[in-house]
Amino acid sequence: MASPDSSLEAQRELWKRVRARLKTAVGEDVFASWFARLELEELVDDMVHLSAPTRFLCSWVQSNYADRIVEAFRHDVPEAARLQVTLRVNGQARPRLAPAAEAASETSAPTEIAATPAAASPASSAMVQATPRLVRDSAKAGDALSGSAIDPRMTFDSFVAGSANEMAFGVAKQIASAAINNAVTFNPVYMHSTVGLGKSHLLNAIAHAVAEADPTKNIVYLTADHFMYHFITAVQRQSALGFKEWLRRVDLLLIDDMQFLQGKSATEFGHTLGTLLTGAKQVVVAADAPPRDLEMLDERVRSRLSGGLVVPISTFDIDLRRAIVQRRSEQATARFGMHFPPAVLDYVARAVVSHGRDLDGAVNRLVAANQLTGELITVPLAEKTLADLIRARDAKRVRIEDILKIVSRHYKVPRNELLSARRSRDVVRPRQIAMYLAKALTSRSLPEIGRRFGGRDHTTVLHSVRKVEQMIKDDLELGQEIELLKRMLEE
Repeated sequence: MASPDSSLEAQRELWKRVRARLKTAVGEDVFASWFARLELEELVDDMVHLSAPTRFLCSWVQSNYADRIVEAFRHDVPEAARLQVTLRVNGQARPRLAPAAEAASETSAPTEIAATPAAASPASSAMVQATPRLVRDSAKAGDALSGSAIDPRMTFDSFVAGSANEMAFGVAKQIASAAINNAVTFNPVYMHSTVGLGKSHLLNAIAHAVAEADPTKNIVYLTADHFMYHFITAVQRQSALGFKEWLRRVDLLLIDDMQFLQGKSATEFGHTLGTLLTGAKQVVVAADAPPRDLEMLDERVRSRLSGGLVVPISTFDIDLRRAIVQRRSEQATARFGMHFPPAVLDYVARAVVSHGRDLDGAVNRLVAANQLTGELITVPLAEKTLADLIRARDAKRVRIEDILKIVSRHYKVPRNELLSARRSRDVVRPRQIAMYLAKALTSRSLPEIGRRFGGRDHTTVLHSVRKVEQMIKDDLELGQEIELLKRMLEE
């Protein structure tokens, strides 16, 4: 058994590696503002426990960077799924709750954390403990199987509906109502949109509504990476049958970020989908592309998804953006007592046009600026604080899927081979160029890029980026070719 000193040293080394990843991902300035004063307290099961010196920093990190921090830990600790940030007083973190007390308060955030307004975005929401009513079944798989964490703030009441998402909102409420009454309406239901338009919010809201009305329902909400983690772990432990049985006993299965599903996990999802649909169990899936574009799925699975109800969510118009900013500002006002003048709300709604998460982030930034500097919330403050969000509207948001299509077409290499393990030169070079473009033109982190390229490690992506950078320096013709690809993607 390792000594306490060696265990402590291993924890220090782990935290040093995580901090390095975070600094690379967010940049020096952001790291210094929000991460430099965090300390790793402990790792318990799938929970990462950090501490911060102020309540506001606890709240801000928990609400805006939980998913990024958990992702940084997963390179070394694959089971990491949740984050808890507690107040550090006089250099010491508040002791963790005793097991009995922790179980009793499972559905709420720690009392010492002053949570930010419900404006926190779906992707950046605190990864809190799943509601006890959601299924948690051992399925003889060693450790207890569980769904991904559910955000208690993502309910139907907190969702802001408008012309862009009203169909998805109505369908989600109908699914929840039918599930409560032991009925199945449309099945499967497939929601798709670009990032930040509310897919995750609706899946969480369905789970909450059904669990609240009927605590006996077996409900599983899983992100694609969590699905893959459970499946791979079950195979390694020779308990795949238990994993399959666990999923097939659910009443309501919700799968988020389907575009990240890869390899044998995608095949297993196809088998699970077929079994659940045959047994008239409700399945809801969300992704960033229509079913026909999910090439990692078998054609039969894509056909079954397309044969259900496919619900697109379109880009928000000015009225919906204004309504979202209004709702988030009201929540901030109720919690912090600040005032958002109508002119500021109008400015944010008109200037931040990318997606809902950026609108949430804009309100959060104004809250932070007010809390940290005491400056009144005005249009000039918004112009200064939101400059990068506003600049982003002038550039097209490039997706990795777009890069794969352009590179595949340009080099005449099938998309599935770019994601495969093939090492021939005619595949490796286009793959490296595609990874380089993903790093240069998107905001995705190296681990995220690696996951989109067939589940590769972030070090592979980094090697590819550096390799292409060197090739561009050595080969003027290649440099011009890559510039052409960039223009094609940005047009």
